[in-house]
Amino acid sequence: MIYKDQGAKDTRSGFGAGLLELGRTNPRVVALCADLTGSLKMDAFQKEFPDRFYQVGIAEANMMGIAAGLTIGGNIPFTGTFANFSTGRVYDQIRQSIAYSGKNVKICASHAGITLGEDGATHQILEDIGLMKMLPGMVVINPCDYNQTKAATLAIAEHEGPVYLRFGRPKVANFTPEDIPFEIGKAVVLKEGTDVSIFATGHLVWESLLAAEALEKKGISAEVVNIHTIKPLDEEAVLKSIAKTGCAVTAEEHQVFGGLGESIAGVLARKHPTPLEMVAVNDSFGESGTPDDLMKKYGLKSENVVAAANKVLTRK
Repeated sequence: MIYKDQGAKDTRSGFGAGLLELGRTNPRVVALCADLTGSLKMDAFQKEFPDRFYQVGIAEANMMGIAAGLTIGGNIPFTGTFANFSTGRVYDQIRQSIAYSGKNVKICASHAGITLGEDGATHQILEDIGLMKMLPGMVVINPCDYNQTKAATLAIAEHEGPVYLRFGRPKVANFTPEDIPFEIGKAVVLKEGTDVSIFATGHLVWESLLAAEALEKKGISAEVVNIHTIKPLDEEAVLKSIAKTGCAVTAEEHQVFGGLGESIAGVLARKHPTPLEMVAVNDSFGESGTPDDLMKKYGLKSENVVAAANKVLTRK
């Protein structure tokens, strides 16, 4: 495999490292947290920049309102809490106070998806990408590893407007080069192929690379594309890949409804009708368990991507 795991790291730590670097390089960056400073890895920023850190307590809706207000003075607020509390709990505040007026707030959400693990279904939001991508003007980013999460954190500070940045709790493969700048809205082809396109996001990117390796051993050439930005979607990259392969698989740690798969399907339906299979959670809540066990139970492992690729190849 062209990409090697440099040592498992949690993506939330990539966010924490990026936020600290921003604190040192951009005095306009401020941070807000809803009583989860350690879980969001915001403690280093809090320690070094106490005058630019706001601990709002378990009051997420209030945090979004404060963040919107802070932009008026020219600050760039980064809010931090679990993905469930960053979206579902505060959707009205985000819509009305941030998205509607295009406030320059960066909504940073950890512990997304079922890999949150033992905390169970009430905390394992699988609908957040759908919720956030439907908001006009909202950029939605779901990086794949520690290095890319850090790079994305740095990049969104330069973007004018609201951003939703999604990352996770468990230690996962860290395989992307640390010196590659993050380009919002620009997909990354990790492996070129000619038989099937695999469009993956977040934790499923590594699983898709493993799947491509397994497919290669069977004589199937899979192209793996890292769709780190769900919105704006890199339609040009999607169509360029499809023009080579003629069929596609999408892979994500999210509900099958409203996520990356439906975004890709929309592009294909409008511009290049193509056989498509989706690897995602199938209309179900999560449950308590280890991240790996849950990924297996809900069909989000490399073998599931392989099975989807084999299925879609029969439809070409």
